[in-house]
Amino acid sequence: MAEDKSKSSTMPTRDPPDRPPKDKPKQNRPPKHDYAYCITTVEAPPSQGVSNTKLNKSPKSRKKQCYARCSAMVRPCMARHNPIWDDATCWEQFKYGLMCPPHGHLAKCVMLLLMTLLLWGVLWAITGDEALPGGNLFSLYVLIICCVLGGYVVGLIHLPPLLGMLMVGFALRNIPKIDIANDIDRTWSSALRSMALVVILVQAGLGLDAQALKRLSIVCVRLCCMPCIAEACTVGIVAHFILGFPWLWGFMLGFVLGAVTPAVIVPTLMSLQERGYGVTKGVPTLVIAAASADDVVAISAFGVILGATFAKGNIVFSILKGPLELLMGVSFGCICGVVLWFIPSKDQTPTQVTMQRFLLVFGGGLFAVFGSSSAGFPGAGALGALSMAFVAGQKWNKEKESVERLVGILWKIFEPVLFGLIGAEVAIEDLDPKTIGLGLATLGIGLMVRVGVSILAVTGAKLNWKEKIFIAIAWLPKATVQAAIGSIARDTAAAMGKDDLVLLGNQLLTIAVLSILITAPLGAIAIVLTGPRLLEKSDVQELKCENDDDDVEEVEEGEERYLEPEDGEMQVRRNTGDIEMSGKKMPGEHTNLLTDGKEKDGNV
Repeated sequence: MAEDKSKSSTMPTRDPPDRPPKDKPKQNRPPKHDYAYCITTVEAPPSQGVSNTKLNKSPKSRKKQCYARCSAMVRPCMARHNPIWDDATCWEQFKYGLMCPPHGHLAKCVMLLLMTLLLWGVLWAITGDEALPGGNLFSLYVLIICCVLGGYVVGLIHLPPLLGMLMVGFALRNIPKIDIANDIDRTWSSALRSMALVVILVQAGLGLDAQALKRLSIVCVRLCCMPCIAEACTVGIVAHFILGFPWLWGFMLGFVLGAVTPAVIVPTLMSLQERGYGVTKGVPTLVIAAASADDVVAISAFGVILGATFAKGNIVFSILKGPLELLMGVSFGCICGVVLWFIPSKDQTPTQVTMQRFLLVFGGGLFAVFGSSSAGFPGAGALGALSMAFVAGQKWNKEKESVERLVGILWKIFEPVLFGLIGAEVAIEDLDPKTIGLGLATLGIGLMVRVGVSILAVTGAKLNWKEKIFIAIAWLPKATVQAAIGSIARDTAAAMGKDDLVLLGNQLLTIAVLSILITAPLGAIAIVLTGPRLLEKSDVQELKCENDDDDVEEVEEGEERYLEPEDGEMQVRRNTGDIEMSGKKMPGEHTNLLTDGKEKDGNV
């Protein structure tokens, strides 16, 4: 009996009769606490013969089971569980880009979409019906957003983004059932385009560097004046005899078409300069420096002719109104520019000074443009804004770079506004095929004259024929000034109620838009393609080293010279006769001279 009891104590217990025996755990059973299978493993001695798995039905476990099921469902869509390899195919990269949470380009698109909808919602909450379809603000908002997208798409194919903005504005005006631009109020459109003109004028005025123009000598002056004036005079004469324009309107069209656009020229030439093309003879520097000055000449002459065209009264006043507006604009600009030398005061932080200067120069430009129009002297406003920014920038020196950055940010906002509204001003039903054909002929004749005069303007600058031809090609693109001042004559005529002059203004605007559509993309493509073929390539690193060597000043024997501070350190150069030593001196410390050897503190 004792043996039977001992044997029975060592035998495994049987399963209860109401529970069927369970199979042994399979080898591919998941590890412990794998919530994807909702099983919790409980260890038991093998001698007890109890199943090693039990279903945990506690509330805490049910939450874990629910979380595990959800995690298993979304796991294929999560980026952190599906890493991408470096040699992934395009399809794999595309699938990875759509995984959650949003990341990369998808995250940027979602963020921009939310910002766009949020801004429209705020606009609707404030203005009501004006922000709904058919309202003025809704049409403006849709136009600006679509122009930004159009500029981005066109920029992907390495064309000027402004071309896409212009085409989007034209499409939103002329495509049936989508003519959103027809709901934009003309007063709003004119005011926004005038504000964009102020941004252009301030940017051009600050970009002018008198010292750089002096260094580039008379060649830069010839390049910024001769081609512009020659093309303007040619277009004025051709427009009078071919298009039937009055003389003043013909020359006004000439100076509208006579300006080049830094928005196309500067980026393309900077790209060539970074790769070393034309750097040895300074071809990119010459063209970039003359571009802003060329716009100054065209805008100034346009303002004078505009004032003479719409002058009221006797013939003497009509003749003198143009020079009078020139004098008024330059005087206003010079006085305000000198005032900005001293206001705001410099006893503030640099950020505050920069912001206040930006607000003052931009506000002064707005006052000059809108105030002169209200006073009956529309030609003086542009000259006043331009000269004010130029005079103020000469005293600010390097400090104006921070103001220029703020103006550049403002231009990023007004660029789609300007080109979208200009494209929306052109209606297909108002276009005359005869005007288009004769306008293209006028534009072509003016460009041919411009190319020839551009080559003559750089003669004597020690450039070969290839470089002269490249400068003439780079001097062709038109966009910014044409969009800014192309509609001013028509708006002025409409404000005065002169319907016959409004028709001339529409023709002038049509030809200005055609010049943008043709010369901006073709000019950018021509600069990119002909630059490597017509300009000599230099090693950028060698040129940089040469410039660094040229900047080192020679120090005479027995002389110690303190150079300009750099990064809080005072540069020291001393010549002891036997060896020239240079080093750095921190404010309040002894001079530490470093030689070619390892000796310091003047011990050679």
